[in-house]
Amino acid sequence: MTESNALDPDDRKIVTLARSARARNGVPEGAAVRDETGRTYVAGTVALESLRLSALRTAVAMAVASGAKSLEAAAVVTEAESVAAEDLAAVRDLGGAGTPVLLAGPDGAVRLTVPAE
Repeated sequence: MTESNALDPDDRKIVTLARSARARNGVPEGAAVRDETGRTYVAGTVALESLRLSALRTAVAMAVASGAKSLEAAAVVTEAESVAAEDLAAVRDLGGAGTPVLLAGPDGAVRLTVPAE
């Protein structure tokens, strides 16, 4: 387990952005990813009748659509106890198997850091 105050400032930033997206949009999850140039992409859960995406998959899709070639890190803020396999797969597809995914609770405290294996 990684404590939030022990995080690198760039990782703390994506957790804060993910938490803000979740709160601002009133959705179950908020997520943020950082690409190879340091750009960040922030998203919330998408729950349309015709389209359902987790916040993390949405953030990865935004990064890809904006031309990102890889990811340095990802964060998801949720009440869930684990990161969904589909979310890890999306991060792995763009970032590689070693890309860290920070799982934080609604309070922003990081509960777990997992590689996108």
